[in-house]
Amino acid sequence: MRRNKTFGIAALLAIAVFSILAVLFEPQHPASEEPFNSGDIAWMLTATALVLLMTPGLSFFYGGMVRAKNMISTLLQSFIALGVISIFWYVVGFSLAFGDSLGGIIGDPLTHVFFHNVGTASHPVIASGIPFILFAAFQLKFAIITPALITGSFAERVRFWSYVIFICLFSLLIYCPLAHMTWHPDGLLAQLGVLDFAGGTVVHISAGLAAIAGAKYLGKRDLNGSSGEDPVHIPYVILGTGLLWFGWFGFNSGSALAADEVSVTALWNTHLASAAAMITWIVADAARGKRPGALGACIGAVVGLVAITPAAGFVTAGPGLFIGVAAALVSNLAMHAMSRRSALDDTLDVFACHGLGGITGMILTAVFAVDGGWYTTGDSSLFLLHILVLAVLIPLILAASWLIYFITDKIAPLRVTSEQEQLGLDMSQHNELIKGFG
Repeated sequence: MRRNKTFGIAALLAIAVFSILAVLFEPQHPASEEPFNSGDIAWMLTATALVLLMTPGLSFFYGGMVRAKNMISTLLQSFIALGVISIFWYVVGFSLAFGDSLGGIIGDPLTHVFFHNVGTASHPVIASGIPFILFAAFQLKFAIITPALITGSFAERVRFWSYVIFICLFSLLIYCPLAHMTWHPDGLLAQLGVLDFAGGTVVHISAGLAAIAGAKYLGKRDLNGSSGEDPVHIPYVILGTGLLWFGWFGFNSGSALAADEVSVTALWNTHLASAAAMITWIVADAARGKRPGALGACIGAVVGLVAITPAAGFVTAGPGLFIGVAAALVSNLAMHAMSRRSALDDTLDVFACHGLGGITGMILTAVFAVDGGWYTTGDSSLFLLHILVLAVLIPLILAASWLIYFITDKIAPLRVTSEQEQLGLDMSQHNELIKGFG
């Protein structure tokens, strides 16, 4: 108690000083003097709000799948990212992702520190048709949900403050470099011609690989022979899936950065892939002799959304449907194989759903992309490029993730004690409890 109080007082003083400095050293924010398309601005404002809604949706999606004694903790791990990553993004994250390129790997941290030169004027290269600050706000929502996705892999066994440190380090060392390399015009992957419309690599593959590294680093949960206690709360999962599906229209369609035909194409592909994946998942379960379940339908829908993300604005409807079906089959097979044989405890199958779903989507983007895809042009160069990039990035992300877990663990122990785990994270970490579940 005394230790928590001392930490709280110190942190509160730091926040007070930081907020005062933010006022005293307010940087330049250029105002717009150009006419914008009001439709584009209205759509991007809407898309930004839709992507924000995905994070509370994720919290319900994950929270409904854990034991009741860990539900609040799981919900909060997603929700707190809205606050932590927003401040990180304002201070240095956006600059690292979209600042002046340093070797195509990372942005100059001083370019947009504290949103310097990020105002209502547009950026001639990165976001020419909308206010630059609107682009920054839209991209922030991607930065928020990516580390939140990882929480499903280590649910029920991570200390709260250690998790806060982890998501800051993950954003600093993995998310921002990947975003810069992929989406900045001078980024390494962008220059190579890699296609990632809305975050197959930047968001889902990075989160999925960090998840598998975390599951390995932390080890299995101490279920104590009671894995059936406090069954999942399926209505929360359905609610979360609905919010994710709804918000994903902003995630993918908004990545067109305009209210145009590309945005419309991305919206339809997003919906079709998710619908196809949902049906494929429950049919695949039926082929194993299982009854159709709400949990399977929800997981399948999310896998379809994950897989279409890198391709959404680059493919037509038929390939979009195929991508949903293919990803559902791959993730379904992997999830069942890992649950039977794997020594890893990826609590909510983040790698099978987001990691493999994202990898499937990235590969098939190179197959079906209208410009440069193997299927549409007969040229395999884009396909081979995507395979090569994945072959290089996968071990790098795994190694970087392992390093981040190691550093975090040295700063503040990641895993709760056995006693805290048995009590449940809701009580041991937050002194809060949901009544009426179980």
